[in-house]
Amino acid sequence: MQPPKMAISMSKKKSRPSKRVVEVEELGFYHTVLYKFLYRAPATLLLLILLFLWSSTTTIISGNIVHVCVSSRKLNNLYCLSAGAQPNFEIPTPVINSSLSNPAGTSGNVKEIVNIVREDPIPIIKNSIDKTRDEEVANAVKDVEEQLRIHRSWKSNSNLATCDGRGIFVYDLPPKFNKDLVGQCGDMIPWTHFCEYFNNEALGEPIWKLGKGWYQTHQYSLEPIFHSRVLKHPCRVYNENEAKLFFVPFYGGLDILRWHFKSVTNDVKDTLALDLVKWLESQGPWIRNSGKDHVLVLGKISWDFRRNINSSWGTRLLELDQLQNPIKLLIERQPWHINDIGIPHPTHFHPHSDDDIIAWQSKIIQSNRKSLVSFAGGARPDASENIRSILIKQCTATDYKKCRFLDCNSGGCDRPESVVELFMESEFCLQPQGDSPTRKSVFDSLVSGCIPVLFDPFTAYYQYPWHLPEDHGKYSVFIDQEEVRQMKVNVVERLMKVSVKEREDMRRYIVYELFPGLVYGDSDSKFEKFQDAFSITVNNLLERVSRLESVV
Repeated sequence: MQPPKMAISMSKKKSRPSKRVVEVEELGFYHTVLYKFLYRAPATLLLLILLFLWSSTTTIISGNIVHVCVSSRKLNNLYCLSAGAQPNFEIPTPVINSSLSNPAGTSGNVKEIVNIVREDPIPIIKNSIDKTRDEEVANAVKDVEEQLRIHRSWKSNSNLATCDGRGIFVYDLPPKFNKDLVGQCGDMIPWTHFCEYFNNEALGEPIWKLGKGWYQTHQYSLEPIFHSRVLKHPCRVYNENEAKLFFVPFYGGLDILRWHFKSVTNDVKDTLALDLVKWLESQGPWIRNSGKDHVLVLGKISWDFRRNINSSWGTRLLELDQLQNPIKLLIERQPWHINDIGIPHPTHFHPHSDDDIIAWQSKIIQSNRKSLVSFAGGARPDASENIRSILIKQCTATDYKKCRFLDCNSGGCDRPESVVELFMESEFCLQPQGDSPTRKSVFDSLVSGCIPVLFDPFTAYYQYPWHLPEDHGKYSVFIDQEEVRQMKVNVVERLMKVSVKEREDMRRYIVYELFPGLVYGDSDSKFEKFQDAFSITVNNLLERVSRLESVV
């Protein structure tokens, strides 16, 4: 078989293409057309085009696809591509604006710039885009961090023992928005007996091997778990005029799950979301403040509720104009939406009392950690940019005491106790992103006293401002995934260099400071010494509403 011919077009008059033409053609059709156009365009027209591109377009590069999002100069819509709502997606590369106002580091003289571009535009454009890309990424990160600072400013400094003026009203939604969805559990996930996960008020069946408070909790059970807790909150009121916070118990994640594996139209998928909006718009409290004092808890990632026009995955719930004002609590937030707030994934541990928390703290702080590193997960062979295969190779290339691998693709993670026991015996737990940036496994490792090793800041650092501290070094180790991808670092060897004292300091912080606030107590739980994840969330919501009211 002959090798394929190179895709370079040559006319009879030009038996040998110039070096510049070859370079241009290697950059692809888009750059070839751009090159020809820029080379011939008058200077004035060129400047107008550049100004238009600078002011009105944003480009995101994800894999081999370029997505253009018009009118996003403010950088408030960095996730305009559809990949974010689908499995096995990489967090998209932040925005690259087509701003070429000062290419090649020139002094800014317009005539000089035009001459440079007309002389050899492609290298100039590429260098300018690379430079601008770095600037835009830095600005995007600043935007995210500023939003997290705002979220942290809403944090309450007390347990709010009294509920004076802080009533919570729970809407009694028509059953189709919650109870009926649970009733469809038998038909949601074809290969899973999903109904068993809704036993014990959505905690699932007990795991007696791990002890009191441990359950077979599904990762998408947050909505009914939160609902059952808020119904019993001491600040709940039954008169809407006495309320400051309005809870909308819509099980949007279950609404999505029931359509994931069925061939239905997008209109069908959006039916319940649109019905919810109509119902809310008929309620007096919603009308008074346009939903600003309302909150929804959604047990799936934000992208599943932000379906792009070119996608069939998920619903458009969070893209609806009417739902921009309420607070949305999600297991994974959209980092550029101020009213998206990340709260912990539900783990398998649901304590009933302070004693349950103290008993588990004692157990994990004394646990014999036989291995330095562990990774519970599976490879992603269909996602070439994912670093999981590299991590698995590095882990399995060493001995058992240095790194242990639990293969989830072969069913090794089907029993939660297997994962928890592995993490309890490990110093560090590798947490690369999976189908989306966040991982439930991060919280499983923290609850087990295992120090999470993160490779992408979107996995945790830009997600959970109320439950994880701003100083990430207190509870985790960060290794840039690009270093791993480019084989610049061996993760196991890097972690071997972390001193025993550093490990002990991080573990004590995780066990005694973080852990209680990362788990959701059972529906009848009573805590005096601690705040669990639910209590922290509700107290901060009440604080936010109080501050919002004082501003108004």
